[in-house]
Order: sequence, then C-alpha cells, then structure tokens
Amino acid sequence: MTTVIYYYTGTGNALWTARALAEKLGGTEIVPMHRMNRGSFEGKIDAVGLVFPVHVWGVPHLVRNFLQSMEKQPNAYYFAVAVNGGQVSRTLIQLQEIMAKEHLTLCAGFEIKFPSNYIPWGGPGTVQMQRELFNAAQQKINVAASYVSSRKSGLLDKGPLWQRVLFTWIYRMTYNIMRTSDKSFHIDGNCTSCGICERVCPVKNITLEAGKPVWHGDCEQCLACIQWCPEECIQYGKKTKNYPRYHHPEVTVRDILRDPTGADQD
Repeated sequence: MTTVIYYYTGTGNALWTARALAEKLGGTEIVPMHRMNRGSFEGKIDAVGLVFPVHVWGVPHLVRNFLQSMEKQPNAYYFAVAVNGGQVSRTLIQLQEIMAKEHLTLCAGFEIKFPSNYIPWGGPGTVQMQRELFNAAQQKINVAASYVSSRKSGLLDKGPLWQRVLFTWIYRMTYNIMRTSDKSFHIDGNCTSCGICERVCPVKNITLEAGKPVWHGDCEQCLACIQWCPEECIQYGKKTKNYPRYHHPEVTVRDILRDPTGADQD
C-alpha cells in the first residue's frame, strides 16, 4: 500500500500540512508538484493526495497545470486539502470539476485555515491568533487522516453560498491577469543580492539582473519571494513595508529550497 501526497507551497502552510498528514497516514511519500518528475515510486499507488493553497478563492494555476501533466492513477483514492487564510469558497468543488475532466474522481476534500500569508492585505495576525489556528489545523489534520485512512468518500468542504457566488466570479475575472500582477513588486535599498527570492519561486519567474530581482510576468502570487526575503526588502505596492512577514514557524527556507528527499533544487 502506497500513498503519495503532491504539494504546492509558498510560505510553508501546505508543506507543513503535507508532512503532518503523511505522518498520520503512514506509508506516505510527499513530492513537490513543481518537481514531480524527481519522484519515483515502486509498487502500487492506491491513494493520491493534493495539498495546496487557495489563490484568489480558487485553484492555483500551478495546480491546474500539474493535474494535466501528472501521471494518472485512475483507480486510486484521491483526496485534497486546500489551505487558506479564511475563505475556501468553491475551491474544492472547482478542483473536483477539473479532475473530472481528467477522468479522475476527488473522493474527499478538506479545508484548513492558517494565518494569512497574503501580505498586500496585511499581516498574519497576533501570535495568539496564529497559535489558535495552528492548534485547530492539527485537529483538522487528525480528522482528515482518519477519513482518508478509512477510504471514505463524499466529504467536500465549501464556503457559504454567497462566497461561492461572489468569490468564484472574482476568481474567473482575475484568473488570466494574475500572472502579470508581479508588476507591483519592487525592492528598497536593503537588497544584498542573496538570490533567495529567485530560488524559492516555484515557477522560476524571478531572475537576478545586476544583482537585483526582476519579475517576468508569470507570477503565481504565492508571495514566497516577499515572505522569505531575509532583509525584508521586497515590497508589493505601498503598504507591505509596514506589515510583518510570515512563514509557517515549523518550516524553514531550507525546507522550501530542498525537496523532501533532501536534494537541492535545480
């Protein structure tokens, strides 16, 4: 029996979730979605998990692209976890529909709330608020692991109707323009040309030119670059300089820069 969890993470919430689920499930390997070709699996894969953040109240570009190119396991039990900063909206229903077009069945979908990493709208909240969310996340992991271990089907977390209507409309209106939203990134005078922003970007949208980061219009809005910058010199718009940075406290930049097998990213 083998379970594989594919994850996509920017600031560690999804990576922590994938690790915690794998520990509870046992016999589970976790693989970054953007490096799936590095994984090799022996024997039968009978369960596949997808763990990813909600982007603009929907499924991220990277996840949609992954589903089209991944090796399909049509007889496997598929489950998903959508981590978010407060509103899952219709994300897991949308994922179910996308997977159906790939002839795959999403058997179960869970949402887990974490401190928000979307710094253009503010910080992650107080330390006490973050702790409460982390504790609740662990409890939800236990529920999800029990459900998945039993191979149950039918549970699909979703937001209230008004979210599923309004936020889905916003997702559809902004989906094609979000890639070029990186025009709002800029740096202040503290950049040391360390290159971490370039290396943590999951879609290689950043390069260093004359020692400074340049964004190339293929952004996932994962905010990894701004949140992991050790000098906090990357800004987005005019307000982020005043907001605290965030990443999951049990995930380090080395975790982001290395896949679960310990191999360095290319």
